[in-house]
Amino acid sequence: MAYTYDDQNIFARILRGEIPNDTVLETEHTLAFRDIRPQAPVHVLVIPKGRYVCFDDFCLNASVDEIADFHRTAGEVCRMLDIQPGEGGAGYRTISNAGANGVQEVPHYHLHILGGRMLGRMLQRAD
Repeated sequence: MAYTYDDQNIFARILRGEIPNDTVLETEHTLAFRDIRPQAPVHVLVIPKGRYVCFDDFCLNASVDEIADFHRTAGEVCRMLDIQPGEGGAGYRTISNAGANGVQEVPHYHLHILGGRMLGRMLQRAD
């Protein structure tokens, strides 16, 4: 599938420096920053600097260096914020939404890292 990337999405604008953010960590290929509407005490968004719409677009089209850097950065964010289970924190959740059924709001691949409290069940069972 060919994805259409919108250069005017909020994350593209953050990456261009048009919109400020509360940076947690930045690397060559990745930016991690605090969510402006946090859903938990720890709520960080991790985004690739490349033009990827969603998880599968990123996995199928990003370079090996981009993929490795993204995942290493996400792991480092968990370590920096002390939410790793068994390492002082009590755990966290990662979420990535894709498309209409996934309720993706911003058409730029991003990973939510949430922690700092009990998060409850992820989904209710659909019968």
